[in-house]
Amino acid sequence: MANSEPTLLIIDDEKNIRSGLAQGLRGTAGFIDAVADADEGIARFLEKRHDMVITDLRLPGKRGGLDVLRLVREESPETIVIVITAHASVETAVEAMRLGAFDFVTKPVDLDLIRQQVAKAAEHHRLVEENRQFREELAHAGGAPEIIGNCAVTREALRLIRQVAQTDATAFILGESGTGKELTARAIHQLSERRRQPFVAVNLGALPENLMESELFGHEKGAFTDARRRKIGHFEAAAGGTLFLDEVSETSAKTQISLLRALEEREFRRVGGEETIAADVRVISASNRDVERLVREGGFREDLFYRLNVVPIQLPSLRERRDDIPLLVEHFLERFCHRYQRTIKRLTPAAMKSLVGRAWPGNIRQLRNVVERLVVTVAADAIGPDDLPEEIHPERGAPACDLAEAVAEAEIKAISAALAQCGYHRDRTAELLGISVRSLHYKMSRYGLH
Repeated sequence: MANSEPTLLIIDDEKNIRSGLAQGLRGTAGFIDAVADADEGIARFLEKRHDMVITDLRLPGKRGGLDVLRLVREESPETIVIVITAHASVETAVEAMRLGAFDFVTKPVDLDLIRQQVAKAAEHHRLVEENRQFREELAHAGGAPEIIGNCAVTREALRLIRQVAQTDATAFILGESGTGKELTARAIHQLSERRRQPFVAVNLGALPENLMESELFGHEKGAFTDARRRKIGHFEAAAGGTLFLDEVSETSAKTQISLLRALEEREFRRVGGEETIAADVRVISASNRDVERLVREGGFREDLFYRLNVVPIQLPSLRERRDDIPLLVEHFLERFCHRYQRTIKRLTPAAMKSLVGRAWPGNIRQLRNVVERLVVTVAADAIGPDDLPEEIHPERGAPACDLAEAVAEAEIKAISAALAQCGYHRDRTAELLGISVRSLHYKMSRYGLH
């Protein structure tokens, strides 16, 4: 991960404020530029691409702080912009947030508040940079960099994937169906020292109980009635690499014993064989069930669970990472438009809002299938709410989505009321609601509260 500190650009025509901010923010950024007007600020930004910008709203000349904000957001969406002004109004505050400002601060400037906001922005910059480098490492390692998203729970999962990949520890991936468990296992493999060796995935839930051991460990000719020749199992096929055991909670009691022995002794025998074979594999397991509960109920061996669960990785459901849905939709749109040789399509804001508000019981897999269907069936370049499938249509949605809709409506009412009560001051509104300013910004963007 890059360790460079973020760079900061300050734009304010008042020399005392400009120099005071530059002096007071030393140590929070790696490099600080300070200029007096929008034209010079824009030129300096285009030259150096700062990670953070603090700009006054009213500046001398034809261009002001909102012009700076627009250009910065267009040129570098990851750059964080804080707008300050002595002439605050509800309209300008709402416009600044609509354009993507990180925060809106009134004069006289509270230096402690600015320091806090810059510290938050610096942490956001660090996480974004870590996320970007993670994907670059995946691409360099030959993996498919398709772990899309930038919300807090996604960044935490990516951080854990990086840490696990640097070791040879056994990992257990937990999450609902469709959350990307195999993709996560492949990412760990691609970032590990074993990436040049095989990655073998097996869905144990799809195997008949009487064939599990043969599939995992192989068998010798004549080991049972239909064993007409020697068969190499998945452990052997993954030698030197990674073996991904999906739905490991579905293994039979007998197979659990054999699997535990292979993990503890790092060796196994083919069914019907006498030869001991070294198990030089890294095992990653996954399940969409509550395995700890299975252990308590006697449905899964406790010793095997602890052997598999050295490093647990909990993948969030799509409901827990709604802020990632627009990024995922754009990714799938581009992929399927290219695959089916369609012109690049886009979703209207209303259609995107509908997708973000759905419950998505099938998680990312369901979202991907919906986007693929839209690319194939919608002739127009713009996809609107009426084009959405029956099960996710805002008026005709399935009953399973009612709770999500009710929660969304409640949040919209609560945020709107709090904004009005606090005069559209973001800090006070967030404090009243008991959430962070960043969370408030995300929710306002999600619900179109402009």
